[in-house]
Amino acid sequence: MSEWLVLTIAILATCAVVLVAAVLRQRRVGDEDDPSETPDVIEYMTMMIGVVYAIVLGLAIAGVWEARGAADDWVRQEAQALHEVDELAGVFPAESRDAIRASLTAYVGHTVDVEWPHMVENGELTERGDALLTDLRQAVLAPEPVTVREMQAFQGMVDQVAAADEARVARGQSAQPTMPLVVWAGLIAGGAVAVGMVFALQIQRSGREMVLAGLFSALIAFLLFLIWYFDNPFAHGLGDSTETFTTFFPQVGAAE
Repeated sequence: MSEWLVLTIAILATCAVVLVAAVLRQRRVGDEDDPSETPDVIEYMTMMIGVVYAIVLGLAIAGVWEARGAADDWVRQEAQALHEVDELAGVFPAESRDAIRASLTAYVGHTVDVEWPHMVENGELTERGDALLTDLRQAVLAPEPVTVREMQAFQGMVDQVAAADEARVARGQSAQPTMPLVVWAGLIAGGAVAVGMVFALQIQRSGREMVLAGLFSALIAFLLFLIWYFDNPFAHGLGDSTETFTTFFPQVGAAE
């Protein structure tokens, strides 16, 4: 099911529940209910709850957005480091160069074709990816540098493989949702309380009040959806997040 279809259904369902509850409440209390009799303390409590909940929502959105940006950066750093290894390998003789690039292509191909779908679905990396990265490191360490240029390239490749390894570990950590269940429970409960306070203000069935209640509920549903959408950046927050790898290694993209 499309994420936007989920959003539409959630907003419509939330608005429908709020509006139906408002209508049923008004029918139950009848015309004798006077909204002007609402105690001032309830109005103050409603404002305080709204302000606190807005702050919490803002912090949650900022948190998942920051995590999304960090995940994007780790992917870019990993792909960039592997690309540098590919370029530096050209300094060595054909046998060593081809061995390094073969290991590099095998690792990138596995990352894009196998590990990425597994990571999105299970929130973890694959053991095969670990083994291929180890093979790449061994291929990088295999040649014996002779010239000064080869020595510089050798040290550069070693550093870039270490950087790719660090970025890969961080990518695996970013594949897991950043929002704990207890935070989700608080956000949902807070949204229910914030909407429920609308009824504490004795909302009537006038057109303006119905529209405002529906828009308020739709806004909360949309913000919660936004947090959920960016909570798992590799699943639906980064679009085609393997594009960074296929840009640096077009032969992998073409093989797909």
